[in-house]
Amino acid sequence: MCHHHDILRSADQEMQQEERKIDRRQFLTKTSMGLGALALGSLFGSEKLFAGGQSIPTVGSGGLEGLPHHIPKAKRIVYLFQSGGPSQIETFDYKPKLMDMFGKELPPSVRGEQRLTGMSAQQSSLPIAPSIYNFDQYGESRAWVSELMPHTAEMVDDLCFIKSMHTEQINHDPAITFFQTGHQLPGRPSIGSWISYGLGSSNENLPTFIVLNSKNAGGQPIYSRLWGNGFLPTQHQGVQFRSGKDPVLFLNNPDNYDGEDRAEMLQYLKQLNEMQHSAYGDPEILGRIAQYEMSYRMQTSVPEITDMSDEPDQVFDMYGKDSRDSGTYAANCLMARRLLEKGVKFVQLYHRGWDQHNYLPGGIRNQCKNTDQATAALLKDLKQRGMLEDTLVIWGGEFGRTVYSQGKLTPQNYGRDHHPRCFTMWMAGAGVKPGYTHGATDDFSYNVTENPVHVHDFHATLMHLMGINHEKLIYKHQGRRFRLTDVEGHVVKDILV
Repeated sequence: MCHHHDILRSADQEMQQEERKIDRRQFLTKTSMGLGALALGSLFGSEKLFAGGQSIPTVGSGGLEGLPHHIPKAKRIVYLFQSGGPSQIETFDYKPKLMDMFGKELPPSVRGEQRLTGMSAQQSSLPIAPSIYNFDQYGESRAWVSELMPHTAEMVDDLCFIKSMHTEQINHDPAITFFQTGHQLPGRPSIGSWISYGLGSSNENLPTFIVLNSKNAGGQPIYSRLWGNGFLPTQHQGVQFRSGKDPVLFLNNPDNYDGEDRAEMLQYLKQLNEMQHSAYGDPEILGRIAQYEMSYRMQTSVPEITDMSDEPDQVFDMYGKDSRDSGTYAANCLMARRLLEKGVKFVQLYHRGWDQHNYLPGGIRNQCKNTDQATAALLKDLKQRGMLEDTLVIWGGEFGRTVYSQGKLTPQNYGRDHHPRCFTMWMAGAGVKPGYTHGATDDFSYNVTENPVHVHDFHATLMHLMGINHEKLIYKHQGRRFRLTDVEGHVVKDILV
């Protein structure tokens, strides 16, 4: 230990020598700001010097100056992303007229000029495939829900269905990327990163934006760039919590290291980084300092939040038996509630496996069995704790499925291809109308007939509920001003209370 402190003292002496080496001329030469920017900083605050004139909140701060733009209805968001494209025809978009159209060709007038994917474009026939599952109406709202989702059906009076969602993206990767970042190409900041950047944190010991990915789920891959910070400062990227003994990689101390001098080491590291920042003015250095400090605090907060031994049996029973198995969808839903309780602003769940091109009836039954109870339990849990009124819950995938069968159609078996023209999502909680259905589709669930809602509109509404004007949360990068909704998007006012 004495040798270790000798090293730290030596490092301290070296830092002092380096500080003396940076004289006035070298400082002004190396810094990218200059005297004009320094004078401007004295007027507007030093936090405005970087990132194109925008403030850079450190983790644990209150976010950008002037935000929220208006009083928010939601303090936090949990987004239950169902990756693969759940079929709206088997879940929430009831189409009884299809029962008399089994095997008939999809009318050209319905399809119009809409393109098909390469997986069904070469089919000689596009036969209509009615759902084999029964629907019924539930609650005072009399919403139609499939027999596959009995637990969600109990909660319909808390749900706001949007049956007129649509997107231009017809394949998984660009469609998922579009939903998570507002652009079909990789590289833009994710929703959670924008919220972290704009609003900051409500808990200095946990990240603002946390990601939970269901383990052992097949289907399309999920990439870390979907919760990336893009061109925003790196402390705003999502932090993935994994199942197992190390929820966050590289957080635990190395073997044979007790960590007693961790705080001292970080203090010296912070001094080195501050020297670098004073010399070069790179705002990313501030982000690195914030990340190191957050990681240090997370060494205590993460084990505490991931230890579910304090949850009573009735809570596990409510979420289902899988909730005791870390990393399952059910366990992640329960973990999401715990994170929201601790002030995490944005929790993103990813659950894969909804991509049923073949054998859809059996595949979607299994998916609903694995997710329905836990989804409803999360709603019930938030509601009974008084949290649903200021928590926005979102459920949905990247697109829907076709009314026609991909591959061979039989009375008990069929597949469905991707369908971006119309699909169903729902929201619940803070600021949205409970027991309400917005939008409608034609008898084939193929085209939107009322109140279309685009992905940009969805993002604009989500931001609005968090107190953000989506047209004003802007970040200048490479000479252009960027925002989550790009140059489009309208708040869907009809779904708001």
